[in-house]
Amino acid sequence: MKRITLADVARRAGVHTTTVSRAMRNHPTLPEETRLRLQELAHEMGYVPDPALAALMAYRRRGGVKPREQSIAYITNWYTAKGWTEMPAHAQFFEGAHAKAAALGYGLEHFWLGERNLTAARLSDILYHRGVTGLILASHRFRSDVSVDLDWRRFCAVKIDYYPLQVPISTVSNDQLAIIQLAVRKSLAAGYHRIGLVLDDVFDTAAHHAWSAGFLAEQLRIAEDDRIPILRYVTDGGTPEPSNPIQPIDGTSLAPWFRQHRPEVIISYGRPVRPTLRDIGVRVPKDVAFVELFVESEDGSMAGVRENCFRVGEVAVEVLVSSLHQNSTGIPPIATSTLVEGTWIDGASLPPQG
Repeated sequence: MKRITLADVARRAGVHTTTVSRAMRNHPTLPEETRLRLQELAHEMGYVPDPALAALMAYRRRGGVKPREQSIAYITNWYTAKGWTEMPAHAQFFEGAHAKAAALGYGLEHFWLGERNLTAARLSDILYHRGVTGLILASHRFRSDVSVDLDWRRFCAVKIDYYPLQVPISTVSNDQLAIIQLAVRKSLAAGYHRIGLVLDDVFDTAAHHAWSAGFLAEQLRIAEDDRIPILRYVTDGGTPEPSNPIQPIDGTSLAPWFRQHRPEVIISYGRPVRPTLRDIGVRVPKDVAFVELFVESEDGSMAGVRENCFRVGEVAVEVLVSSLHQNSTGIPPIATSTLVEGTWIDGASLPPQG
């Protein structure tokens, strides 16, 4: 059976093939009525895009038809313009996005929404007049779901992580639920039974409680007598504008929890927790094993999960560029989420139990 082509649809509609091509790509230069009419006709005729041809066209665009200086806007709303770079995950998001953008022939330009006199309307105009139509929203401040009222009709956009919640565009994030489940299962496989989770409430809230949900689900694998309640803590003091969101956990909460429940292994983000364990006289791994939720150095000392945040940044650009090729501007009718899995790293902090 002969494949229906764009030329076939164009002949039936009495228009040029280029017009049909633009309609199928939702090109903004065509009136909406024309786009919908041609798309409906193509559907009725049984037109299906040729994936090989689409891949070829994308390759040719990357190869030189599209100017290399075309940019993607990387928009942050952190407490300061560059404060997010001190957060390892956020810094890696940007590095991954920058590398992938360059590989696909795009520049990546940072904009901070906290800049004086930079309103969403003004930023929309700046980006539009520069010819920037691709946006990545990233590094949104904790505890503050501030609306970002850009003129979304002009742009293709994705978020890294879930904030701002009030902007229902597609999201790329770490798979926090799968990461914590992996950590628990590796602990069980190493012979541990009493597994404790020490969790910053801010990080859990920012991840839609995926951390706690994954841990509680995995506790169903553990005998009821060995289930330990999650120790939740807040390191920023609950202030809306912390100077440094990562502060050591208070020993007055960690010590009583440890004495009461006697975990054999603690799963947590180590930066705010391990120093306090030392302060209260608990040694890793002699007194308690430790599973790191954000492995920063793979020198064999810490067992845990590498969250692959660099890959999150890469995927965000891949998703965005796909939208750019289809001219999928505006808030999508149905947003999607793409989750990047973590990688388990063996280490001395989780010695196998006999």
